Amino acid sequence: MSADAQKAFGILVGGGPAPGLNGVIHAVTITAINSGHKVIGIVEGFKYLAAGKPQFVPLTIGDVSRIHLRGGTVLKTSRANPTGSEEALRNTVNALQQAGITYLVSTGGDDTAFSAYTVSRFAQEKMGVDLRSVHVPKTIDNDLPLPEGIPTFGYETARHEGTQIVKNIMEDAQSTVRWYIIVAMGRKAGHLALGIGKSAGATITLIPEEWRGEQIRLQHVADLIGGSIIKRLANGQGYGVALVAEGVMELMDPTDLVSIEAIERDEHGHPRLAEINSGAIIKRKVRSTLEGLGIKITLVDKEVGYELRCADPCAFDIDYTRTLGQAAVEFLNGGGSNAMITIQQNQIVPIPYDQLMDPKTGRTGVRLVNIESLTYRSARNFMVRLERRDLENPALVERMASCTNLSPDAFVKRFGYLGDLGPRPF
Repeated sequence: MSADAQKAFGILVGGGPAPGLNGVIHAVTITAINSGHKVIGIVEGFKYLAAGKPQFVPLTIGDVSRIHLRGGTVLKTSRANPTGSEEALRNTVNALQQAGITYLVSTGGDDTAFSAYTVSRFAQEKMGVDLRSVHVPKTIDNDLPLPEGIPTFGYETARHEGTQIVKNIMEDAQSTVRWYIIVAMGRKAGHLALGIGKSAGATITLIPEEWRGEQIRLQHVADLIGGSIIKRLANGQGYGVALVAEGVMELMDPTDLVSIEAIERDEHGHPRLAEINSGAIIKRKVRSTLEGLGIKITLVDKEVGYELRCADPCAFDIDYTRTLGQAAVEFLNGGGSNAMITIQQNQIVPIPYDQLMDPKTGRTGVRLVNIESLTYRSARNFMVRLERRDLENPALVERMASCTNLSPDAFVKRFGYLGDLGPRPF
C-alpha cells in the first residue's frame, strides 16, 4: 500500500470504564495494521483534544497483543465533553487533523457517542474536514439504544461480578439475620440491577422503569422494601437483600432529597449519583418506617458499582469486543462513517448517529428496561414483594399485621396501595 493510501486510525475511550475496553483497542489496532494502516491511541478520551493539548501514543501489534484479557484501559479514559463550546470542537478537530487522523474510533456510552457525533458533524460542516467516525457501544449499564436483546459490551462481565458479590452478601444476611440494602450502578436504566438481582436471587429489586416515568417518592421505595421485610417476617425469615438501581435516585422527588441540588455534576451535566450515599438515605427511611410500625431489624447499606467496571472481562466480552473492534475497522475501510457499530444475527449492522438521537432532547437515546417483557416479568415472579393477592389473603394479612403494631384492617389500609387497593398514604 502506498504512503498516500495509508490512513491513520485514532482510537479513544470516553466515560466510565467497562470490562472489554482493551479488547476493542486490541482488535482495532491489529485489524487496522494488518490492513496497511497505522493506529494512534488518544490518551484520556476527548480531554486533551478539546484543550488543544493532545496526547497521542502510537500503537503496534506488539503493544496490544495480550491486553484483551485485562480489565481497565491502556489508553485511560475521561468524561471530558468537547461539545460544550465551538473552541473545544475546533481544538479537537485541529488536533486530529495535525496528527493525520482521518478515521476516528470512539468507544464509550451515550455521552461519548454524542461527542463523537458532534465532532464528526462539526469537522465536516464547519471546517470542511473529512473525518470519518465510528462508535463502539460500551457501558455496564446496558442502556445504549441497541435493539432489544443485544447487550453493550461490559454488561455481561459486570452482571457476573455483581452476582458473585450479591450472592456472598445474601449468605451473610442469612447467617447474621439482617437485611442489606444494595444500590447498584445504572444512571438511567435498571438493566444491571435487574440482571444482578435475578441472577443472585435478591429478595426484591427496584428499578426506575417500574414507575413508568413518574416522579419517585422516597416513602414509596421504603414501603416496597418494608413490605418485603414484613412479608418475610410473617414467614419466619428475618433476613434478605433489597437491590435498588441508582437511577431510582435520579428520578426521586427533590423534596425528598433536599441536598441533591448541591451534588457535584460531571462534564455532561449528569449528577454524580455515586456522590450521594443513596443506600444510607434509603436505609434511614426504611428504618424509620419500620420503627413506626413497631419493628426493629438490623439494616446495612452497600453500594455496588466501581468494583465491577475494571474487572477482567468474561469470555463473552472478550469475544464480543474483538469482533466489534474488527467490525469497526471494516466499516471505516469500506467507506462507512457516522454510525455506531453493532453485531446483529452475526453480521455487522451500523446504526447511523442520526438514528441514535432522541428528537425530544437532541441527545443520544437511552434504552430502558422493557417492563412488559418476559425477562422483567420473570424477574418479578421470583421476588418477594407485597402483592395484591397477599393483601387479599386474610390469613397472611393477619400474620403480617401481627409483626407490626397495626390491626389487619389498618395494615391493609396502610399498604393497600402497593396492590392497587387504595390511595397512597403520602
